[in-house]
Amino acid sequence: MNLPDVPPADDVTADWWDATREHRLTVQACTACDHVQHPPRAVCTACSSMDHLTLRDASGAGVVDASTVVHRAPRPDVEVPYTVARVRLAEGPILLTRLTGGNDWTIGDAVAVGWVDLPDGRALPVFHRTDG
Repeated sequence: MNLPDVPPADDVTADWWDATREHRLTVQACTACDHVQHPPRAVCTACSSMDHLTLRDASGAGVVDASTVVHRAPRPDVEVPYTVARVRLAEGPILLTRLTGGNDWTIGDAVAVGWVDLPDGRALPVFHRTDG
């Protein structure tokens, strides 16, 4: 799998990226209102708190919410076709991600997280089919 350009970690995302080094998928949770969000942000998108945000381990289970097959490569070194999807995690947030294991996906397909290691030690979450 050809790797996309990945942004560097910053003050808000550093802990999330650190968890990926251990192949742990996390979501950001607000202890003030119990809202769960992804990607990590400096503010809770539900209650606007900036002081009650923490990371929580996610199960890695989800369902395909929407998907598309990319046939035109964004760069010459990227192999096509590949599938990009919105995956709704069991915890609620949606991740924009790649699906592995073919390009014949259906909305509602059950998926589980897998990992693609990056040269700098971080990893990207990708999702594959589960049996249910």
